Amino acid sequence: MKVFGGQTVKAGAILVRQVGTTIHPGSNVGLGKDYTLFAKADGVVSYPKSRGRRTARVETAS
Repeated sequence: MKVFGGQTVKAGAILVRQVGTTIHPGSNVGLGKDYTLFAKADGVVSYPKSRGRRTARVETAS
């Protein structure tokens, strides 16, 4: 885990380095070929759990 929930990030920042999809990408989050999650937009990170799986989201301030 590189960035925790509630922290602000800039676009392109790495959120999580992982082996396999333990945490799935949500809104404004991309998935690299090595399963790294990265921010697609500036905003605040959250890791909500929905339908039994954890996702990473970046909430923008718009």
